[in-house]
Amino acid sequence: MPVTSVEKDLDALTMTVIADFAAPRERVWEAYTDPRQIEKFWGPVEWPATFTRHDVYVGGRSHYVMTSPEGEQSGGVWEFLAVDPGRSFEVRDAFADADGNENAQMPSMRMTFQFEDTESGSRLVSTTYFGSLEQLEQLIEMGMEQGMQSAMGQIDDVLADLASFASGEAQLTLLSDTQVRVSRLIRGTVQQVWDAHHKKDLLQKWLLGPDGWSMPVCEIATAQGQTYRYEWEPSADLLADAAQEGADAALPQRFGFTGEVLEFEAPYRAVNTESMIGMDAPSTLNEMTLTPRGDQTLLTIVITYPDQQMRDIILETGMVDGMEDSYARLEREVLS
Repeated sequence: MPVTSVEKDLDALTMTVIADFAAPRERVWEAYTDPRQIEKFWGPVEWPATFTRHDVYVGGRSHYVMTSPEGEQSGGVWEFLAVDPGRSFEVRDAFADADGNENAQMPSMRMTFQFEDTESGSRLVSTTYFGSLEQLEQLIEMGMEQGMQSAMGQIDDVLADLASFASGEAQLTLLSDTQVRVSRLIRGTVQQVWDAHHKKDLLQKWLLGPDGWSMPVCEIATAQGQTYRYEWEPSADLLADAAQEGADAALPQRFGFTGEVLEFEAPYRAVNTESMIGMDAPSTLNEMTLTPRGDQTLLTIVITYPDQQMRDIILETGMVDGMEDSYARLEREVLS
C-alpha cells in the first residue's frame, strides 16, 4: 500500500495523507487527471467510483458516483480552485446526488494534492481542510480515513497498467444505461485540438468518418446559445460502389446533425445538444473535455442518450470506429 502516513491536526483542522510511489511524478499526476484511471481507485474497494465529469482546470468540475455491492450510491463533486499542471491541484470537495447536484445538508471540504519527485519515484501529499472540529470528527466517524486508505491501496495496479491508458485509439466506456464515454489521446496541444474542433477550415479536413465522405455544410458555433449544423455526403465513387452491392449497402445522399451549445469554456470544455437532421427523435447531450498530457491531449466525450435503446442502436452503427477514423485523420492531416 502506498500510504506511508496519516496525520490529523485537531488545531489546524486538517488531515494529511502521504503516499509514496515507485512511479514517476508525471505518471501519478496522469492517474489523478484521467477519468478512466482515477475511477479505478478513487472509491474504496467495496464502493468503486464512476466519473461522469472530470475537468482539471481552474473553474472546472468533476462528478463521481460510488456504488456499493447492494447498489447503494454515494456521489461527490469537485470544484477546481487551482491547478499547477504536473505539480498540484486544489479542489472544494462536496457530497452530491447521482446527477451531480450538491447536497447542501452535508459539509464540504477543501483538499490540496501536491505531487513531488523523490529519489525512488514520487510522493503525493494530500491535505483536507475542514470547516470546524465538529465537521472533522463527523467525517472521520463516517469512515473518511479508512475510505481514503482503501482507495489508495488500489492505485499501484493502475500505475502499473500503462498499456490500457496509452492507446492511441478511441476507447469506449459504458458509464450507465444512458451514458457512454469515448476517450482518445491525440498528438497535439489542448489549444491545437480545441481549434481543430472550432475552426471551419480545420474541421472540414478531418471530421469525415470513413474515407470517401466530405463535409459541404459546416456551420460552427463558438459561444453559448449558438447553434451549429454539420452535413456530410458520400463521393460519387462510394455511391456507385454501394449501388453495385445492392440495397443492403445503400448510402444516404446526405445526412447531418444540428444542435445548440450549452457550455463553452475555451479551450477545455464544450457541451452541446445533438440531433440528426430530419429525424423526429430526442437529442443527445455531448460533453467534451480536453486535458493536457505533456505534448498530447486527452479528449473525453461523455454522451447522454434519452434511453438505453437509443444508446445501443447508435453504438451498433459503428460510431466509435467512425470517430477513430476521424481522429486518426486529425493527427495525420491537421496536427502533423
